[in-house]
Amino acid sequence: MTDFPEELLRGYRGFRAAKFPRHRERYESLASKGQFPATLVIACCDSRAAPETVFGSGPGQMFVVRNVANIVPPCKPDDGHHSTSAALEFAVQCLDVKNIVVMGHCSCGGIAAALKSTHTPLSPGNFIGQWIEILRPIISEVVDNATVATSSRQSVAERKSVLQSLKNLRSFPFVKAREELGELRLFGTWFDIGAGQLWVADEHSGRFSPLDLALPHAESADSEAFRHGIEISRTFAI
Repeated sequence: MTDFPEELLRGYRGFRAAKFPRHRERYESLASKGQFPATLVIACCDSRAAPETVFGSGPGQMFVVRNVANIVPPCKPDDGHHSTSAALEFAVQCLDVKNIVVMGHCSCGGIAAALKSTHTPLSPGNFIGQWIEILRPIISEVVDNATVATSSRQSVAERKSVLQSLKNLRSFPFVKAREELGELRLFGTWFDIGAGQLWVADEHSGRFSPLDLALPHAESADSEAFRHGIEISRTFAI
């Protein structure tokens, strides 16, 4: 296949030459015994905000779902095709994950499109337009809030969309039930790409705070910080 993208071929060569041999037993175990990730991460498709990179995750450690603007839709069973909802159902019901992390990020194109659509609506038949319509309530809230400067709308909307996704997660009965039993924990995060910094939501106050790197094993998505909660130091109000 001579026209295969060269940059991907180089990466694959490196994987086969170095990474795979070092972790061969891990891959063989995953292939024969299956996967048992403790955490589901719902992130954006954006190439700059890969959760596996941010959390230093290896094979089999995280179950990752990525879509435009890291949106969790409300539970709405019908005849449509619901890839994010299906992945959520599989992660909770079949893989028995213990954590769900919604990971937003700065400069999100999906959020920018949602903000723009308040002035110039996207075509009703447009896939992205239909998808980001889920954000309509929070976009309207941000745009109509006179205390939010125009220059801050993007960042504020990115964080509010994470909070909305957490709310929508609880509209799924199997998520709500497990959280109430203490078997599942939900976290909202926002990644500052340029600073390489992860911010964590306090749902009660609506504020985001940088993850405290002094916490034990805070660099891992399957860490004590994510299993037992995250302490908050500084805050960012939205």
